[in-house]
Amino acid sequence: MTVAQPAAEAIEEGPARHGVLRYAAAKVGGALLSIAMVIVATFFAFRLLPGDPVRALAQGRNMTPEQLDLERHRLGLDKSLAEQFVHFVNQTVHFDLGVSYEYKRPVVDLIGERIGSTLLLTGTALVMAVSLGIWQGARAGWRPGSRFDKISTGISLVLWSVPTFWLGLLLLMVFAAGIGPIPGIFPTRGIESVDAPSGFPYLLDVAKHMVLPCLTMVAVVYAQYLLVMRSSVIDEVGQDYVTTARAKGLRDDEIRRRHAVPNALLPTVTLVFMRIGFVVGGAVTVEAIFSWPGLGQLFYEAIRVPDFTLMQGTFLLITVSVILMNTLADVVYHLLDPRVRSA
Repeated sequence: MTVAQPAAEAIEEGPARHGVLRYAAAKVGGALLSIAMVIVATFFAFRLLPGDPVRALAQGRNMTPEQLDLERHRLGLDKSLAEQFVHFVNQTVHFDLGVSYEYKRPVVDLIGERIGSTLLLTGTALVMAVSLGIWQGARAGWRPGSRFDKISTGISLVLWSVPTFWLGLLLLMVFAAGIGPIPGIFPTRGIESVDAPSGFPYLLDVAKHMVLPCLTMVAVVYAQYLLVMRSSVIDEVGQDYVTTARAKGLRDDEIRRRHAVPNALLPTVTLVFMRIGFVVGGAVTVEAIFSWPGLGQLFYEAIRVPDFTLMQGTFLLITVSVILMNTLADVVYHLLDPRVRSA
């Protein structure tokens, strides 16, 4: 009997493992198809934007029509749309995002210089938003209808509905420029001061520049984590194990912290993976408002020209990160939740 039991478990684990692999393969295939569609849409969508990159780059320079034609030939804009598309796809599949019209440097290098600033801002904002959302959601869901539940949920929903650019401009006007009796406390732009010191004071200077853009991003996204966590905890409160724990005399705080919250975390963890890519994409508005030198600011600068290669490269990176994170979230959820695997 003891020999047959492990063999039976191995037989059961085999199909389950193959099922997970098939599920993951299907999700990866869907992600690759989505990326292919994004590549096509990216090329043609940006060609619909008004403006001539060559004339925009020639502003302030007395260039003859012949010189403009030479510049257009150098950038490959004199080719047909089909030829440009084939060239773009060929470059993309070889991980070559081309050369920026404005900066005259490889787009990969420009992205590499800016991505660290974006990850610093969005990573900090994501950790703060998730922590705040989980804490408030767990407390609100444990006693739904309480004063804390009504206040925290109401405030989060109001902030969630506020446009990001409006909130950023409001914080910039009040706490950076100063208004009435409120002095300007925080810097108005950038990631560091012109005369920034080195060492630990430099880190403090960067942290001071991060306060307003980070606060803007946290305010408009933490509500979704709060609402998902609140709903999950409400579901857990009605479970039998909570009733049993209370019957054993365990304190409510201990039941919530050790039992209800860990069991309610799965949907929130999945949401975190799904929102990572969107958080990076959402930094475009915040970085433009606060002149934060990241991918969002780089994309905003590319739109103004318009710099097709730079727009395509940054947009592809942001979009592909969203697709990959969504795919990873689906696979992780499938692995962690046995109810999904058995469905």
